Parts: sequence; structure tokens; C-alpha cells
Amino acid sequence: MTAGGDAPGMNACIRAVTRVARHHDIRVLGVEHGFTGLMAGDYTELIRSSVSNIIQRGGTILKSARTPEFQTPEGRKKAYDSMKAAGMDGLVVIGGDGTARGGAAMCEEFDIPIVGCPGTIDNDLFGTDETIGFDTAVNTALESIDKIRDTADAFERTFYIEVMGRTSGFIALDVGLSCGAEFIAIPENPTRLEDLLKIFKGLRATKRSNMIIVAEGDEAGGAMELAEKVKEQTGMDYRIAILGHVQRGGSPTARDRILASKLGAAAVEGLINGQSNIMTGEVNGKLTLTPFIEAAEKKKPVDEIMFELAKILAE
Repeated sequence: MTAGGDAPGMNACIRAVTRVARHHDIRVLGVEHGFTGLMAGDYTELIRSSVSNIIQRGGTILKSARTPEFQTPEGRKKAYDSMKAAGMDGLVVIGGDGTARGGAAMCEEFDIPIVGCPGTIDNDLFGTDETIGFDTAVNTALESIDKIRDTADAFERTFYIEVMGRTSGFIALDVGLSCGAEFIAIPENPTRLEDLLKIFKGLRATKRSNMIIVAEGDEAGGAMELAEKVKEQTGMDYRIAILGHVQRGGSPTARDRILASKLGAAAVEGLINGQSNIMTGEVNGKLTLTPFIEAAEKKKPVDEIMFELAKILAE
């Protein structure tokens, strides 16, 4: 099952789960439309050919949905009854923090083993260096920003580029460092307007075009509000580009396909070995298994060394 926001690489993970399970002679049912489909019994049997030619596709062939009803005990009971009626012995869930919390609640309330795979472009789940979809989202954003840089240079303009990240700055930090941004604003490090003004003052002597990367959840209020605050102080004109949902789409990178394949396989092996209420992950190249609730609620820190390096390289 895939749930919550889609992420490139989810299909690669579905493929791995299906084929590893079939390798062990385990019947596989795909749950369509996330927790909504789990409650409704919206299942379809998956065989090896069902997942042919999907490893390169973005999105999710099983679809996804936001499901307020599942957040209630009655909704989860409905899901459990549906699973038992279908003869399900276990479940692999692919998604972000909401999916992890849903899996944890099901495991605590009912006797059903569930193992998760971290699928979210935000990269904000604890217990894994990267989540499925993060690398693709960064590269997708970077491709757009490189194009914007060309026109910013041609007109000697300052561009504020807003990337996804309501509560985390992982995309903004990686994109900002790799595109040579003059400033990066992320939720983890409060943005001080005076710091940005000082940078602009120093850059005016050497640079006529600037790229400011802003995570949508930055406390300054996103790219538009930050740009307006700077203009009030400096009179400096600007242009805004909000990349939005383009970051969620597209063919997954090789890195995401490999990660998704490894973690999907690990989830099946975990169920076979009696594991439950955990999220698979990879830290320093090694497989990790983290309790759902820790994966969802423990704060995953951004790399402060990268953040400081980006400042130095922008000088």
C-alpha cells in the first residue's frame, strides 16, 4: 500500500515487495488508494507481470489518498476487518510520517504485522539517511533552478526560489548547495533578515544576479514574504519561482530506484522474520529497522556542516 504524498520510486518499491514476496511463494494483494482502499477492501492481486515496466515510472500504480476517517478508531477497525476478510497475514506500507503513524496505530490496536518503507520527498523520517523520492526531487528542482539561473544572469536579477519542505529543509539545503545559491532559508535554522541584508550588501560589489532558495515552511513565510521584507529594507526588485508539485513527479533517479528496491525487499524479509511496527531504512549504507513512532516523531537533523559550507561557498 502507498499512502500520503506520492514520491518517485514508490513504484520501484511496489515492484520489489511483489517480486520478493512471490519469490517466497507469498500471495500479494495491492491496496489501492491508500488507507481509504484498506478500509473499503479495494484490493487487487499482484503477480510478477503486474509490476513489469514500472520501475522507471513516477507516482504510484496503487494510487494514494488522504483519509481522515482512518485516523479514528472506527476507521482503523474497519480496515482491520477488511484485511482479515481478505485473508491478509501482513502489510507493507510505503509513505511518510502520517503513514508511519497509521501503521503504528494499527499494530498497537490489532494483531496484524506491519512493516513500512520510507516514501516521501521531504526526507524527514528518522532512521534513514534518505527517503525514497528525495534524490529525484532534489535533481528535478535543480534542473529547473539551473534554467532560472540563466535568465537571472541575463537580466541581473535576484530570484527567490521556493521548494517543498513545510517542516524540513532537506530539499532546500541540498538544492541550495548544489546550485550555488547565495542564501538558503530553512525551517530548522531561523532566518534572520539582517543576515540576508548583510549578504546582499556584500554581494552588490561583485554580483548582479542572486539565487535565494527558500523552503516553503521557513519561518519568514516562504519566498514571497521574504522577498517583500528585503524589498522594504533595500528597494531591491525581485522575481519569484515556486516549483511546487513538479518536485513530486518524474522518473526516479537510479539512486531512488536502488534504495526503493532494497527497502522493499527488506520489508518483506522483515515480515517473514516476524518483524512488525517498524520502518526500514538505510544509514551509512547499512539496513536499519526503526519503530514506526520513532521514525515519525523523532526529529531528523539537517547537516549543519553542509549549511555552513553553503554560506562559505556563496561568498
